[in-house]
Amino acid sequence: MNGHRPPSSDTVALVRAQGAYNLVTGVWPLVSMRSFEAVLGPKRDRWLVRTVGGLLVVVGLTQLSTPRDDAALRQARRLGMGAAATFLAVDVVYVAAGRLRWTYLLDAAAEAGWLIAWRRSRGRAAP
Repeated sequence: MNGHRPPSSDTVALVRAQGAYNLVTGVWPLVSMRSFEAVLGPKRDRWLVRTVGGLLVVVGLTQLSTPRDDAALRQARRLGMGAAATFLAVDVVYVAAGRLRWTYLLDAAAEAGWLIAWRRSRGRAAP
């Protein structure tokens, strides 16, 4: 031990919770495009929806498997905040432009929640 305190369990719980959310939302269009489109609207480029879903699965699995050390949690924080900020921006901009259904604002609210949670996290995993 080199005088460092262990990472906050709150930070570990946060990265795991966001990882689970990202995993579930990424898997959804991969296993049921029909229900995905029923909630979020029809998609012209289903290949793109599947690509984003697959990438989100990778993000979620990465978060879920993050080791409990400061360096790894700092990276997980950056990944979590970056993904949340990206999805929040896309959701809001394209709902406002009429390209996405209003239901994407539900995801926007969740993404804003992840950003707030990361900003408030007391862990040593600061950017």
